[in-house]
Formats: sequence, structure tokens, C-alpha cells
Amino acid sequence: MTGTPRIAVVTYDPRGEEHKDVDLPVLVAALRAAGADAVAVPWDDPAADWAAFDLALIRSTWDYSWRAEEFTAWAERCGKATRLANPVDVVRWNADKRYLGQLADAGVTTVPTRYFAPGDPVELPTDSEFVVKPASGAGARYAARHPAGERDAAERQVERMHAEGFTVMVQPYLSSIDTHGERALQFFGGRLLHASVKGAVLAPGTPYDAEKVAHPDLRRWEPTPAERAVAEQALAAVPVDAELLYARVDLVTGPDGEPCVMELELIEPNLFLGLHPDSLPRVVRAVLAAAG
Repeated sequence: MTGTPRIAVVTYDPRGEEHKDVDLPVLVAALRAAGADAVAVPWDDPAADWAAFDLALIRSTWDYSWRAEEFTAWAERCGKATRLANPVDVVRWNADKRYLGQLADAGVTTVPTRYFAPGDPVELPTDSEFVVKPASGAGARYAARHPAGERDAAERQVERMHAEGFTVMVQPYLSSIDTHGERALQFFGGRLLHASVKGAVLAPGTPYDAEKVAHPDLRRWEPTPAERAVAEQALAAVPVDAELLYARVDLVTGPDGEPCVMELELIEPNLFLGLHPDSLPRVVRAVLAAAG
């Protein structure tokens, strides 16, 4: 690449509503101030010429999980036209939360998870509170917390999700989330960037199809050595031979008091730059390096 780097900051089309990514204009402006020709582009914009960019940086494609096949096909096309970050092989692997099983098989401590595809008989816990959510999802959409022994609402949720083609995940609800929250360790350019903690997303009795606040009571966090170790172990276990420009590891406290992986976000994790404005220069430097 010679001259001014052209960077597509890839987002979603709000379709007339207010855009939910408040960091998007901040990042685009910072990249422009650093000398890049940066522009925000919806991933499904039919007029976008991805080959005209030196880098397509996936940021807030927050509707992808409900159009997973379409999004993966776009990533394939975009990755052939220009450099895509993160690469399409990472996108394909991370789009299905069955990756948690692969991480567990690799020795990473994860929240115990069972998966039920459409047509599978579904077994729901009877002796503990549990969570039902889709294996392809974001923002807690279609996720719900159910009390021990409750079946009717959970079975209706599973029936709806299976009818829409989703594989269902069933996990124990870890009560530590109510007291210790969920920690998010953000990596960028191969190094820890910053960390945050948020409160519980799933309140008892909230319907699975209700809109939820994805990041309640979000605040800065200093990760413990144990949290950093588990996060780094999870990233090292990703079975894709591709460089990760960015990654977010979401951790909760397990029954033994140790951190375990709730999710590994490698496609479009929110960077929370509004909470961590001091991280913006590092992000810009890493993105410019990737474009070059």
C-alpha cells in the first residue's frame, strides 16, 4: 500500500433509527486525524466497493447474528476483495457459540453448555436456575433466565427458537453474576487493551423476546492475574490459523470462585471507547498498522 490508507469501518444500517454505536464516529474521526481515509460502511451496502479499501475493519455489524449465513457470505466476498479484520475464518468459527465446547475440549474453563439443534430432544435442568439462548445471537436477544424446575416458559422459548432455525444453548445460571458481574477483557493488536465490568443482563422473569440492556452498570475494571491467564488461554486455544486484530473475552466467576469464559467475541465486540478514551490512540495505531 502506498499513499493514504483507505479504511472501511464496517457497521450496520440503522434503517432510519438512531445508530447505537456511539464509538463509531469517534473512531472514524480519530483515524482521519491520523492520516487515513476512513469511512463508515454498512456491511450489507450493495453499492460498497470493498476492493477500493486497504482494510475492512469489522466494528458494529450488530445485526449479523440474525442473518448469519448472509453475513458469512459477505465476509467471504469481502475477504477476497481486501484485507478483512478479523479474517473470514475467524468470523466463520466465532459466529456459532458451539465454539465454547471446543474451548472446553482444549482445557479452557468455560460455563458448562449443552446444545440442541432443531429436531433434537431438549433436556432442561430441574434442580437449578438456568439460561436458554441461541447459539447465534448478540445483545442477549432471545436469551432468558429460568428458575429451577420451570418448564413451560422455557419450552415455549425453545419451540420458537427451533422454529426460526436456531440451535439452542442451555447453561446453568451462575449466581455470581448478580454480585460480581461479568468482566470483559479487550485485546487489540495482540495485547490487553483494557477491561470493563457490567451488571447482570438477565433479570428473573424477563421474557426471552423482550429488549434488554446489553451492558448495564458498565464501569472500568482492573483484571486479576487469574482473569488475564484464562483470557489468554482462551485466545491461544482458537483453532484458526489467522491473526486476531481484536478480541474480547467475557468472564464470570464459576462455582469454585475462579474465572471462566462466558463468551469469546471475535467478530464485532463493542470496544467501550467512551468508557476508555485513553485506549483510542492504541486502537488507531493498531488499525493503521493492519491497513499497511
